[in-house]
Parts: sequence; C-alpha cells; structure tokens
Amino acid sequence: MTASTDRPPFDTVGFLRTWGTTLFLLLLIAVFAAWNPRFLSVRNAVNILTEVSIYGVIAVGMTFVILTAGVDLAVGSLLAFAAIAAAWIIQHLGGAVPEWLTGLGVASLIGLAAGFLHGKCVTWLKVPAFIVTLGGMTVWRGATLILNDGGPISGFDDGFRWWGTGNVLGVPVPVIIFAVVALLGHIVLRHTRYGRQVYAVGGNAEAARLSGVDVKAVIVSVYVIVGVLAGLSGFLLAARLGSAEAVAGVNYELRVIASVVIGGASLSGGSGSIRGTLIGALLIGVLSNGLVIMHVSSYFQQVVIGLIIVAAVAFDVYAKSHRGKA
Repeated sequence: MTASTDRPPFDTVGFLRTWGTTLFLLLLIAVFAAWNPRFLSVRNAVNILTEVSIYGVIAVGMTFVILTAGVDLAVGSLLAFAAIAAAWIIQHLGGAVPEWLTGLGVASLIGLAAGFLHGKCVTWLKVPAFIVTLGGMTVWRGATLILNDGGPISGFDDGFRWWGTGNVLGVPVPVIIFAVVALLGHIVLRHTRYGRQVYAVGGNAEAARLSGVDVKAVIVSVYVIVGVLAGLSGFLLAARLGSAEAVAGVNYELRVIASVVIGGASLSGGSGSIRGTLIGALLIGVLSNGLVIMHVSSYFQQVVIGLIIVAAVAFDVYAKSHRGKA
C-alpha cells in the first residue's frame, strides 16, 4: 500500500491576502523607477517617507479603531484643530515653556479629549461610529476656522520647527517618530492582553463581553489612541510647514483609512496588523509621489486611491467567502 503523495492545493487567495499588497508596492516602485530613475534617489525616498509619516502616525491609531469594527472620519479635521489650537496658545500664552513642549502637549491633549468624546458618544449614546465621527469631522473643522478666522498661525521658533524639519543621523525626525509609534502599536497589539482584547472586541463583541472584557472601555480607548495620534500628527505637520493651517489635514481621513484597509484590515473588525498598515501607507505614498513624477493630475490621484480602497474591500469580502467554502 503506497502512501499518498498528494499535496494540498496552493492557497492563492491566502497568499495574495498576506503578500498581495507588498507585491503591488514592489511593482509600483519598479514601474515608477523605470519611468524616471530619479524616483529611486535618496532625496526622493526621504521625501516619500516624510510625507507618509504624517498620516502614517494616525493610520497606526486607525488600525486599533478598525480592528474593533469602528471608523474615525474626523482625524483630518481634528489634526487641523489640534495644531491651530496649540499654535494659538503658543502665540497668546506662551513664554515660560518651550514652544515645542507647549505645542506637543496641547495638541496631544486636545486629541485625547476629542477621542474620548467620540468614544463615549459611540458607547453611551449608542450612535454609530460613522455618524459620530462624521459629525466630528464637521465640528472640528468649523472650530478650526473659528479659532483664527480661517487664517494660518506661523512664526514658530527653531526648536518647534526641528520636530518637522530636523533629522537624526540623516533620518528625518517625523520618520523616526512614525517608526517608534508603529513599533509600539505592533507590540501592544501582538504582545499584550489589551491587544488581544482589541481583536476580541472586533471579532465578536458579545463573546468578548461574556469572557470578561470591558467592551465599552476598549472601544473608548481606541478612539482616544487615534485622537492622541491625530494631535501628534497635527503638531508634526505644523512643525514641518512652519505654520498651523486651517485647511491642514483635508482628505487625510481618506489616506488614513485607505492605509489600514489596503494593508489588509477588515472593516468588519477582528483582522488586521500594524505591518499591513505600514505597507498600505507606503503604497499610497509611493503611488502619490510616482504619479506626480509622471505629471499626473492630483485630482486623478484621488480617483486612483478611491478605486484601490474599493478593490481592497472587495477582495477582503471575496477572501472571507473563499475561506468559508474551504
């Protein structure tokens, strides 16, 4: 009697689900480099990483939110409000404390408070996260315009600007901060009890509750995390531009959510990773930069990113149905 030598068929869908985004990123890099060799220059790579780091920091927080089957549409507006509020306080009340410390502290605290408010509205009022943060997107943008009559605030000192334009051993400071935030996010999600609770709430909130998880506290906490990181990004963007702009962060919610979804996270919760979010954020950064080098209109870039989001979600739905039949 001979032993069977049959091997299980290759799981194409599973392979693409794990490595598809990475392969697509490498393909984009190859195409853009072939079109224009300057795409692979060190200077351009640094520009891409610096640009990605601003919304990438928020994308790490958005990963936590989407893992719980939530979403935060207010991050772009909150970024702008946190930045301009911090700049306003520096302009009117600063002096004894270094500008960068005031800016970082105020922007982060505003993000924390806004995230806490969003989370409580979702859990206490039982209003869907989409509606809560859609309202927040309008409220924070309006507050930004009211605070300084729609004008920018500039004139920061060199210590403040360093956080956006400085570098350590040739690596831009925003990129270092992004790397640290991503590493911490990965450790928390993969190697802590809290991270397991986040996945559990997204996978099945009722089962998590019956297992002793404080579901409401976990949900509030993920909105606090993304709020703090939106405030941090607002501080970094203001430091990079040398100005807190009322129009800062416009369409950032698109890039942030796209980074997470393209990176493999499921909008229904319970599935996703920081590694995937990093790849998704880099893919969007490479795509945007490459299209600019190819002289493609910025309007068309939004169309491309939107189509990629739809394709990523459609593939997620297909992969889940494929797993169910396996």
